[in-house]
Amino acid sequence: MTLLSSEIIEPQGNKADACVIWLHGLGASGHDFVPIVGELHLPASMAVRFVFPHAPAIAVTINGGMVMPAWYDILAMAGAQRQLNVEQLMASVDAVAALIGEQRAQGIASERIVLAGFSQGGAVAYQLALTYAEPLAGLMTMSTYFPTSENLVPSAANKSLPIHVFHGSRDPMVAESMGRDALTELARLGYQPEYKSYDMEHELCLPQIADISQWLQRVLA
Repeated sequence: MTLLSSEIIEPQGNKADACVIWLHGLGASGHDFVPIVGELHLPASMAVRFVFPHAPAIAVTINGGMVMPAWYDILAMAGAQRQLNVEQLMASVDAVAALIGEQRAQGIASERIVLAGFSQGGAVAYQLALTYAEPLAGLMTMSTYFPTSENLVPSAANKSLPIHVFHGSRDPMVAESMGRDALTELARLGYQPEYKSYDMEHELCLPQIADISQWLQRVLA
């Protein structure tokens, strides 16, 4: 498998011993969240590498078949629901799993790898992190939903995975109710996720970035 092209931000002064793989949303790219690394103000001693992969460009049905970066096609939207090309979502899961494998081959233990995803990227992150065969450091999802929860078979290795779900209370793209539905599904599967919402739309805000920093410092301590 050809590895996904990615933007990679190395820690300053120390060799990386931890990694955050952060997936963007529909129509975006790996460049989108690169500026946030500096805003996290992580201690240099943490030595965290950030990997921001680019989704492949595919035709997206709900956008009139326009070709754009996407982790999977969205076929239709009925209220708060999405009809997805699940085969493409699973292909993206495999592609991101290969990135985790690359980080492990470079000497970073799976227990030091956090998977993060915004919007579409969060849907991929849910499926991958909860089924990954080796323990991960954590799962962080932002402004997203959990479309594969019904058929997901959790990995025993990540049954105690730290999970933090973030959402905007005024999100017009992915309603906050979808984020809360994900919490319900996570609890049903036996997880104990943290949750926080903010007075924002489909985006990130400065208080959230500060909270993300604190959470990363905790799970990668």
